[in-house]
Amino acid sequence: MSRTLVIVKPDGVERGLVGAILGRLEARGLALAAAELRTIDAATAEAHYAEHRGKPFYERLVAFITRGPSMVCVVEGPEETWRLVRTMMGATNPVDALPGTIRGDLATEMAENLIHGSDSEESARREVALFFPHLG
Repeated sequence: MSRTLVIVKPDGVERGLVGAILGRLEARGLALAAAELRTIDAATAEAHYAEHRGKPFYERLVAFITRGPSMVCVVEGPEETWRLVRTMMGATNPVDALPGTIRGDLATEMAENLIHGSDSEESARREVALFFPHLG
């Protein structure tokens, strides 16, 4: 089994899309290993987005992800589950996301694009440990 982190961001929670988004992952055969509705604190958000520190959009990222509840999940599946989830998510900018992807079907703007998924096996391990340290 391979694990990855998925976050349904505050805009997805606000729009009532948690079930639709997680349902797509489950329909694909992925399983939830952990899930928690939580408002991400600033320190965790800063650690999560550390690679973007110093970039012009960093402060907006942190402000957005901490503005309200997110559904933070660990998803399990076959090898390279992170890659499968990223494909299902679609392009970061919903304008470029193909129909059939989560962002292509449900998102409307780049700044609020509904979902985060780890972008590599290494990122998945780091992010799962950050948000769910008890999972080792």
